[in-house]
Amino acid sequence: MDWGFRTATAFLATVLLAVYPTASDHYPPKPPDLTTPVQKRIAIYGPNAVSIGWNTYQQLTKPCVEYDTRNDSLTRTACSDTSETYPTSRTWSNTVILDGLKPATTYYYKVVSTNSTVDHFMSPRSPGDTTPFALDVVIDLGVYGHDGFTTDKRDTVPDIEPALDHSTIGRLAHTIDDYELIIHPGDFAYADTWYAKGKSRHHGEAAYQSILERFYEQLAPIASRKAYMASPGNHEANCDISHHITEDCPLGQSNFTDFMNRFGRTLPSAFPSSSSDATAKSKAATAQKLARPPFWYSFEHGMAHIVMIDTETDFRKAPEGIGGSTGDDKGPFGAPHQQLDFLEADLASVDRTVTPWLIVAGHRPWYTTSGGETCRPCQKAFEPLLYKYGVDLGVFGHVHNSQRFVPVHDGNPDPNGMSNPKAPMYIIAGGAGNIEGLKPVGKNVSGNVFAYADDFSFAKLLFKDRNHLQVDFVRSRTGEVVDTSVLYKEHAEQFTVSEKEPEREDDTFFFLLCILFAELLFIRLVFY
Repeated sequence: MDWGFRTATAFLATVLLAVYPTASDHYPPKPPDLTTPVQKRIAIYGPNAVSIGWNTYQQLTKPCVEYDTRNDSLTRTACSDTSETYPTSRTWSNTVILDGLKPATTYYYKVVSTNSTVDHFMSPRSPGDTTPFALDVVIDLGVYGHDGFTTDKRDTVPDIEPALDHSTIGRLAHTIDDYELIIHPGDFAYADTWYAKGKSRHHGEAAYQSILERFYEQLAPIASRKAYMASPGNHEANCDISHHITEDCPLGQSNFTDFMNRFGRTLPSAFPSSSSDATAKSKAATAQKLARPPFWYSFEHGMAHIVMIDTETDFRKAPEGIGGSTGDDKGPFGAPHQQLDFLEADLASVDRTVTPWLIVAGHRPWYTTSGGETCRPCQKAFEPLLYKYGVDLGVFGHVHNSQRFVPVHDGNPDPNGMSNPKAPMYIIAGGAGNIEGLKPVGKNVSGNVFAYADDFSFAKLLFKDRNHLQVDFVRSRTGEVVDTSVLYKEHAEQFTVSEKEPEREDDTFFFLLCILFAELLFIRLVFY
């Protein structure tokens, strides 16, 4: 970047700071005790393990959590040395792992601090537990003030006190006993849209960081009680989605930095196989080595094996990747082929006699109505594997509404429909609510049987038994179920492998170019 331009930019910033309040005036207030746990979140970490994550306004030398099955006697303590931050962040992310837990048991816990409270969670169900349960799907969620970080608050500086009145957050809070965990494949807070708000432009990194702090604090009453399983979306990539100042993004606000810092230590890799089959055990071990949380990983809960993928980077022509369509040039976060090799090994390890339901969740969809954005590189990379290994349901967002498709593969609806199809069923659950508002449905396409953009909404998956999976879409403000369907699968085979092999392009050379480009970019930033 030209030094004259840098000088002019610095001068302009000085003028703006003289006219407008300082950036620090727009941060949420710090608690008097800087060790106070804020932005708490938990996640499934293993078959008998849960991670406890929280932030503090000072670094902790030894983060600790007390816990047990009685709220009046927390006799067990777990500690770690994980207290990490990044440039521009005011807080440190702390993580402690609680392991050796009894399955499906209520545990009470308290972060060790002079100003902390007792919370509780239910430990993960053992793989193979056939007890019916529900999980909620929330994607594309931003919170900002009483009605959420949505179109109703476009011109407001981010200094509104957090509230649980955002309709989706509020519904999740009111119904917290009705589901056992949440999956959120991408787009948290929408802090990168700060530049689009006139007043926020004068506060730069403070506006970005303030939105993040408020969002995760508002989410905490839910995420501190229910396992919150995250994967990345496009709004985690940079400090500025509009590309007005992308080249000037602070180091801490680029390349998924906050997402990695917040979730990188709390999420699992892949579970060891619960199958008696030696090949399944070997495949699961391979998947564990190839997993790259928080970008791609898997976990199990009762009847479900759930895989979280990264639709933004680390495959050929990935939208946010180097040379991708957005121009952000982020990642890669793994070696060439690593994500797709992980996905294939993980899917191949799933024993349907243990976990009959196989779910894959990511951010960008490749099936959507004409009002949405279809990710063709995602389809080329992932769809063949989902079909080959008999994935039951694909869960995606990015398009800001709710949609449901009949089971479909390569654009062709499965002739069996919802009764024992070979192809995956697909849904979009991107209507949770954010500053960009809802996306009009547009014209329906083949295979689409439901589309809703009248109000904020989210999806609920009800694992009724080994053969029936119910998918509901819920209107956030009222709790009304606006669409419901039941997928029937026999799950007769122990391992599902279709005859059609996935086509895989050799993108090793492409990834090596990506890595070289990233190194050159790093050198440029450091020395120029």
